Amino acid sequence: MEIESLDLLREALPYIQRFAGTTFVIKFSGKITEEAENLASLSEEIGLLHEVGIRVCVVHGGGKQLTEMAEKLGVIQKVVGGRRVTDDETLELAKMVFRGKINTEILAQFRRRGINAVGLSGVDGGVLTAEKRPPKSILDRTTGITDVVDFGHVGDVVKIDASLIEVMLSNGYLPVLSSLGADDHGQVFNINADTIATEIAVALKAEKLILLSDVNGIYLDADDPNSKVSRLPIAEARGLIESGKATGGMIPKLENLISLIERGVHSAHVIDGRKANAVLAEVFTDEGTGTMVVK
Repeated sequence: MEIESLDLLREALPYIQRFAGTTFVIKFSGKITEEAENLASLSEEIGLLHEVGIRVCVVHGGGKQLTEMAEKLGVIQKVVGGRRVTDDETLELAKMVFRGKINTEILAQFRRRGINAVGLSGVDGGVLTAEKRPPKSILDRTTGITDVVDFGHVGDVVKIDASLIEVMLSNGYLPVLSSLGADDHGQVFNINADTIATEIAVALKAEKLILLSDVNGIYLDADDPNSKVSRLPIAEARGLIESGKATGGMIPKLENLISLIERGVHSAHVIDGRKANAVLAEVFTDEGTGTMVVK
C-alpha cells in the first residue's frame, strides 16, 4: 500500500509542477453541497490544490436547497421548461440560501482545514454586472402551445470585473462566489451558476474550469455507462452536434464548453463531485475520471 501511495505521488508531481501558479475555477452544483460529508471531502481535495500553489476560485449554485427552503416556507415555485421563475419571494429566499446558508457552510469547511476562504457574490465589488433576462417564448411539449414567459428576477451576465477576485487570489485567499449578480441600479438577480463560472474562468484566463455535478462526464448515450468520452477535442465536440449524436441537454452543454475553450480557457472538465478523490484524480493522474474538453 505504501508503494502504491508513493507511485501516486510520483505520478502527481509533474502535474503539481505544471499547474502551480495557474488558476482553476471550480463550480459546485447544489446537489454537491447538500451533503455535509461530501462537502467536507471536497474541501480537503480543493484545499490540497490550494496548498500546492494552484489559485482556486469556487463558484456555487444551490437550486435544490432553494426549492427545499421554498417548500418549508410555503413559497410556491413555478418552473417552465426546466427553468425557475424567480418572483419577489423566491429572490429573497435565493439571497438567504445562496449568499447565506450555502456560502457560509462552504467557508466553514475550508476554515476547518486552515484555508483562508472568502465568501462573495457577484454583487460584491462589482464583480458581475447583469441585466434582466427578457421574456422568452417557451414551447410546452405536452400541449404543443408556445407561451411567452417572464422569468422574473433572473439575470444574464453583461460584464465581469475580476479585479477583486484577482486581488484575493494574488494574496493567498480562496474566493467562494455565490450565483447572484446585480445591475448598475442595484437590482439583484438570480443567475445560472454554470454561466457565472464560465465567465469568471474566461475573465481570469483560467487554466481549467472544473464542473462538479452528479454526472461523471459526457456520455454519447445517457443509458450506456460505457459511452463516456474521456478526452474530447472541440472539433470532435462539434462533430457530435452536427452528426446528431449529441441530443437534448447535451447540445447546449457542448456549445458552452466549445465557446469556453475558444475564448482562452485551456481545458474544461465534467466530473462527478460526489465521488471521493474525483478532483484529485482528474487533475493529478494520467487516467483522470470524467471528461476533459480541450482545444
